[in-house]
Amino acid sequence: MSRFLFLLALLLGASFMTIPDAPNNAVAQEKKNAEDTRLANLFQTYLDEEFQRHPYFATQQGNHEFDDMLDDLSPEARKKDVEVARNMLATLAKEIDFKKLSGDGEIDYEIWTHALKYSLWVVENNNRFEFDPRVYGEYISDSVFLLLTQSSLPRGRNVENAAKRIKFIPKIVEAAKAGLKNPPKVLTEIAIKRNLGAISFYEKEIYAFAKEIPGSEPLATPCKAAVKALKEYQSWLEKELLPKSTGEWRIGKETFAKKLELELDAGLTADEVVKLAEAEADRVEREMYYFAKQLWAKLFPGKALPPDDAVGRRFTIKSVMDELGKDHGKSEELVEDAKKTVEKIKTFIRDKKILALPDPDTCKVVEMPEFQRGFSVAYLNPAPPLDPKANSLYAVAPPPKEWTPARVETFLREYNTPMLQILTIHEAYPGHYVQLAYSNRCPSLVRKILYSGVFAEGWAVYTEQMMLDQGYGDGDLSLRLHQLKFYLRAVINAILDNKMHCANMTDDEAMKLLVERGFQTEGEAVGKIARAKQSSTQLSTYFVGRTAFYRLRQDVQRKRGDLFDLGKFHEEVLSHGTLPVKYLPELVK
Repeated sequence: MSRFLFLLALLLGASFMTIPDAPNNAVAQEKKNAEDTRLANLFQTYLDEEFQRHPYFATQQGNHEFDDMLDDLSPEARKKDVEVARNMLATLAKEIDFKKLSGDGEIDYEIWTHALKYSLWVVENNNRFEFDPRVYGEYISDSVFLLLTQSSLPRGRNVENAAKRIKFIPKIVEAAKAGLKNPPKVLTEIAIKRNLGAISFYEKEIYAFAKEIPGSEPLATPCKAAVKALKEYQSWLEKELLPKSTGEWRIGKETFAKKLELELDAGLTADEVVKLAEAEADRVEREMYYFAKQLWAKLFPGKALPPDDAVGRRFTIKSVMDELGKDHGKSEELVEDAKKTVEKIKTFIRDKKILALPDPDTCKVVEMPEFQRGFSVAYLNPAPPLDPKANSLYAVAPPPKEWTPARVETFLREYNTPMLQILTIHEAYPGHYVQLAYSNRCPSLVRKILYSGVFAEGWAVYTEQMMLDQGYGDGDLSLRLHQLKFYLRAVINAILDNKMHCANMTDDEAMKLLVERGFQTEGEAVGKIARAKQSSTQLSTYFVGRTAFYRLRQDVQRKRGDLFDLGKFHEEVLSHGTLPVKYLPELVK
């Protein structure tokens, strides 16, 4: 999944890629008219102003004009953001004649207006700056980490910019103290852990990322000041904010329903999503049993296959998965194990013509920094759209150091050798990394910046089954069973998302859902429950997006018949940018 949670557009600049131009792009350019140009120019003007007011956002998108600065997050500045969004909506309605836009122009207009309306709704109904201390941590740590790991500017320039940006950290701390009102306890607890990671980062780790001598200038002086401010902030988080962190993390049925509608932008209601997910979970479980019973005799020779009823089938699946999970590496070798999966997967994609891969490959497999942990096990943070030569980071997080050996073992059994291959398919090849490289080939800047998480997550989940269907793994039943388990996790994510926020599902009930119905280990389930409390609606994007891609593929393949070419279909689907999936049927005929 894409890691930064605020103002993050997971986009990849790829003007240097050897990815074929989709035929639709040429057609789109021919149809582009004067009104389309007016819309594009207006968006560019809007973006330039946003970059100046929000330097971290500018850096995320690859604009480096303001890398030496950081945002004003005071309540007064955030009120200005609301005013800007409202004025922009009015300007769009006044200055752009929707009827004169081309088909692509209409889509861009709708995407932009939807994003503005969603941002205003969030301020009124789900404002992170008031209830989520983690958001300030993103400015404290991620904004500097980004400069040192994903900027194509000369190293010395990035170090100088980082040193200047670090000086703003005390102001971010002040803004946090002024803005946070009554956060949920779970979010404050995560922020406390991450802030400890931030202190460690500025005390020592930053010099390694910057490739500078520890304690040397220009980083030493601002880092010392930052550490002092962050230690005081740590004390405030623990002694003042945590005791009064009694806010409710559940957003409630009504708010969840509206937020999901805005997040998905797919024409589905919350009730419809959970109903579809419940039915799909049952179907996937039946398919898992089909493969599990084929492995039973091999794994448990001489032992009778359990009865073919609900209890027996689940026991069969769980027993087989538990046994297969023993094939795993060591905690300290998790990142290296992930790296080992890459070349095999890339070779298969090329040989089977799944689609053209980015060349050169700028994806780096790294260990997730401690100040970013606590939300997911892995993420793909791609090079920004306006800085295409920067690295993309496929980050993997080892289990927390404070976990008991028993819990660590359950984590490693979850992310065993077959599962790591599925994870790499999802996060990198041909999942997020490759998809976002294609996204940058789309001429629309609107789609590069205002990206659809449903599209991105849906594509990544779709590729997991597709790769095995095309022969990856040579029919390895263990790999297939783990792929189904990984997909079942995406399906159950949607159920968990809904039940936790709308139906007052308890932790025990959630654990039962994940472990008994999802066949997840304790370590994975504990992390997922924590994640469900830290977010709302995002966990539903995987299932909804995958369903859209799967149905599109089936429909197009039936209609094209013998003329269907899988590789060309994939390239065509990805050529339109990371846009709401509801537009795909009209764009991919």
